[in-house]
Amino acid sequence: MTSIQERIRRLKPSEMTPEELEMARSAHRCIGESLDRARTASIKVVSEDGELPPVELPTKALRLIGEVLGALSERRAVTVVSAKREMTTVEAANYLHVSRPFVIREIDAGRLPHRMVGTHRRVQFEDLHAYKQRMIAGQKDALKQLSEDANELGLDY
Repeated sequence: MTSIQERIRRLKPSEMTPEELEMARSAHRCIGESLDRARTASIKVVSEDGELPPVELPTKALRLIGEVLGALSERRAVTVVSAKREMTTVEAANYLHVSRPFVIREIDAGRLPHRMVGTHRRVQFEDLHAYKQRMIAGQKDALKQLSEDANELGLDY
């Protein structure tokens, strides 16, 4: 089985041709415009052997596909992870772009929920994502405060 990093490397948007990027951009626009009016959706799949029967999709699935296409058309990397997936502390650290010891300190301090599997810590992706959103919000608040302090002191950037 391939690792997550290997699968992500294979899906790098930078490897898409200009034609594929334009197709993704166009499909993203089309999906976005049709979702407001659609109750159900179907897509057409064309293989080398010809056109296959249309595939019915729930609109939520089509919305996700549209978001993925939009990100790819902007050359942003995309990873789809189940909210219920459990991650190791190494995977959690990679997701947060921090060190593994930092993740362990946050777990031990009670700021990041986890469960023990034997002697190993596991963090549910849903909890990890919520923690990341709190981190980002805290960073934005700190930057806003710094900016306000600089303005009060007459420091211009």
